[in-house]
Amino acid sequence: MKIKFQNMLMIGIFFVSASIFGQTKLVSYSVYDFVPGDQILYYEDFSQDNIGDFPALWASNSSGEVKTVNIAEGKWFHMDGEDATYCYTKALEFPSNFIMEFDLIPDAEYSSGTILTFYQEEEFNEFTDDIYPGQKGLHIVIGSESWETKGYDTDQDDWLEGQSSKAVVEKEEVNHIIIWVQNRRVRIYHKGMKALDMATNIHSGTKFNRFRFTGWDRASLPYISNIKITTASPDTRSKLITEGKLVTYGIYFDSGKDIVKPESYGTIKEIASVLKENTDLRIKITGHTDSDGDDAMNLDLSKRRANNVKQFLVKEFQIQTDRIESDGKGENEPIIANSSPENKAKNRRVEFIKL
Repeated sequence: MKIKFQNMLMIGIFFVSASIFGQTKLVSYSVYDFVPGDQILYYEDFSQDNIGDFPALWASNSSGEVKTVNIAEGKWFHMDGEDATYCYTKALEFPSNFIMEFDLIPDAEYSSGTILTFYQEEEFNEFTDDIYPGQKGLHIVIGSESWETKGYDTDQDDWLEGQSSKAVVEKEEVNHIIIWVQNRRVRIYHKGMKALDMATNIHSGTKFNRFRFTGWDRASLPYISNIKITTASPDTRSKLITEGKLVTYGIYFDSGKDIVKPESYGTIKEIASVLKENTDLRIKITGHTDSDGDDAMNLDLSKRRANNVKQFLVKEFQIQTDRIESDGKGENEPIIANSSPENKAKNRRVEFIKL
């Protein structure tokens, strides 16, 4: 039965059917080989914006507002203008190796696709609606029938293009999209698959410092939330063995839940590899939360999350249980004040500590 949009959005969420301990099985997402790093460069869930307002840190040549939807938590930026561009107004220093992920809900009329553009801008402009902003960039078209990518350099006539029809976005559903940019290589993950992998998709020497979303018409601009940009692929071995501690944002849980999500596969596999190669190494897994909610509940949640990570290492990767301890600190050991959505995201973390 087709789900209709009314005042709020009716959506569905994709799950893999195989399970272990009542959880989605990590091996089902083994193609999710990305490993988020230990730094959050940007996070936005629009929680600090009022419902009905345009987000404070964004600019556009059209309309848009923060809304809620009835079967997805939190606040969502509905980019509902016609032939509209939506720029995050501040510059970011993207490293050459980074991961961007976000949740996107296309409505029933979604057709032409939304364009996510990373670009290099030498002279800062808070807003630009140029088709090819900045000096160099990468367009990613998130279409209802295909993914398309185009690396451009405004001083050159050649495009570096890619296309794939695998694992396209679903209308009227939450789509969790993950993009890994590694030097000139671009990989897109969606619905448990690697939807696109282009080895040379970005012009040499490109250094991104801005991003934006664009749509061709009113039928192309969806709801978006939970935008996160992190560094990628930390030196797991060095962090654990030499430094004795690894902080990761690559272990995923739904809000308020302790089930390890399949997107965590790459990170947990890296930890398992280090443990298998260093048979005397013992670790403690410690979960941390932000300050939202009840203190005691957060403490209990963080302990359950850490224990479930341990269980996946034991059951999925055959690591001996006596080599792993688990604990949780709840909201008691923040690394930064819980004063903004980005800071809260930094405090929601899992730490692996050498014993």
